[in-house]
Amino acid sequence: MPTSLTKLSFGSTAAIVTSMGLISGLSTATGSKAAVMASLLVIAIADNLTDSLAIHVYQESEKLESSHAFRSTVANFFARLLVGLSFVILVLLLPDSLTVPVGLSWGMALLGTLTYFVARSRGVRPLVEVAKHVGVAIVVIGVSRAIGAWILAYVV
Repeated sequence: MPTSLTKLSFGSTAAIVTSMGLISGLSTATGSKAAVMASLLVIAIADNLTDSLAIHVYQESEKLESSHAFRSTVANFFARLLVGLSFVILVLLLPDSLTVPVGLSWGMALLGTLTYFVARSRGVRPLVEVAKHVGVAIVVIGVSRAIGAWILAYVV
């Protein structure tokens, strides 16, 4: 797999699936655009920084060359940040009624495209890989919506 694709695939995948889960779960629980945007920004910045640091420390523990570990960390951070911000922009610009369907469509398109390129670079059947990854994303979305519904029904 090309190095640039490797550096982008982990962070991007995490940001895509997490953002779809947040949009579906929080929209169900609160219906608040502010809550969804705040959560997306916290994930895009704070969680991203901690995950990037964890990846960096792991790579150092594996005795990866310092400059390579640093480049991977920075690539992961910016991939996750850009993906996360793309979801924030959607939430900001779209009316509430379109946030969930467009956000999930955007996420599935990003996930499918990334998975397709990773599968091609590995020499495996892209459709099978896309189906597996979209399946996992659907589970995350379903669990997130169920948590949001539970919070709405029993906590709020």
